[in-house]
Amino acid sequence: MKIFIIVGMPASGKSIAGEYALTEGYPIFSTGDIVRAELKIRGLEPGPETMASVSTELRGEDGMGVTRRALARALEQDSPVVFLEGMRSWPEIELVREQADAVVVAFLAPRPLRKARIISRGRPDDSPEEFDRRDKREIDYGAAIPIALADAYVLNTSTMEAAIEDLHGIVRSYLV
Repeated sequence: MKIFIIVGMPASGKSIAGEYALTEGYPIFSTGDIVRAELKIRGLEPGPETMASVSTELRGEDGMGVTRRALARALEQDSPVVFLEGMRSWPEIELVREQADAVVVAFLAPRPLRKARIISRGRPDDSPEEFDRRDKREIDYGAAIPIALADAYVLNTSTMEAAIEDLHGIVRSYLV
């Protein structure tokens, strides 16, 4: 099994990997989806503060609780390729690499473009007011390190189709 770990700052385009994976028939597990599912189980509204609080709680003392959940689901799959999205620290990457062959792919986009995407996508946990706090929280989690040390990059400043094409090229190059 090859696991493609998708990393990037909020609104950098990580969800494009999910759409790509589903189109190709590959399973994808997102830590954000796990947190949103937990909110639903608890009957909580998915606002910025609630998302941050539950995410931090689920991450646990070592910061890897949500990653363990996503990785466990990934390893249960009968698929040659699985995508994991939302790892935010290098220890999380190492945890995955202890269990499977993994490739880290970072999605990159400039801050002004990411902020515009946050405003336009309208998810309950997104807001222009929270943008800077969320970026800082992600950096505090350690997100900059997996982005800096990624095996491959998708510069997501154009169309979704262009980003998918770039990701497809990366995936194919690692499956040879």
